Amino acid sequence: MPIFANPAYDTAHLLDTFVLVLSFALLYQRRLFAMITLYAWQAFFLAAAAAWQAYAQDAPHLYITAAIALVFKAIVIPLALHRIIIYLDIHRSIETALGIGPTMAVGVGLVALSILLVLPVTAASGALTRESLAAALSVVLLGLLMMITRRNAVSQVVGFMSLENGLILAAVGVKGMPLVVELSVAFSVMVAFIIFGVFFFHIRERFDTLDVHDMEQFRGEGR
Repeated sequence: MPIFANPAYDTAHLLDTFVLVLSFALLYQRRLFAMITLYAWQAFFLAAAAAWQAYAQDAPHLYITAAIALVFKAIVIPLALHRIIIYLDIHRSIETALGIGPTMAVGVGLVALSILLVLPVTAASGALTRESLAAALSVVLLGLLMMITRRNAVSQVVGFMSLENGLILAAVGVKGMPLVVELSVAFSVMVAFIIFGVFFFHIRERFDTLDVHDMEQFRGEGR
């Protein structure tokens, strides 16, 4: 009996799993540079998943999506975030609103919720589509959880971009998804990244910190 009964299914499932596991790694991480490196790896496996879906679905336009994810999300954005952290001399440790243990437990619960929500709704679809959408929704919810439980603005932005990785993973996992939708999602995250970059500079000028908890101390001053 062959180890891989269906190479297309097994490879796609493996790549989706890597993206999901790296979402948990992002939740666990407490150092900014390490977190950005993990995000770059997540984007790399997202690009690999898109390229594999392009091959499996015979959809050449997905190679463009894979190239965008590889160049911008896995290389350009992480390098830019590194430069922002160094230039603004941002504190490198990440404060959390919830402990690592409870956060990971909530993350596992969100993955279970994703499976319970997606699998019944997509019962008529193929197994690959169902499991890809379940993994994608899990990545989206874990990115949202990261945004909620992190106090540092940079880590919240990484959570937002990880959430967006889940949206792209869902888009490439559904056969026939038009290129315009994927490009619009990629464009939206680039615009958001520029806006957040400007946002960082203004926060740094005003409060001399990017820690959300520290910024709350300024509430009520000057009244």
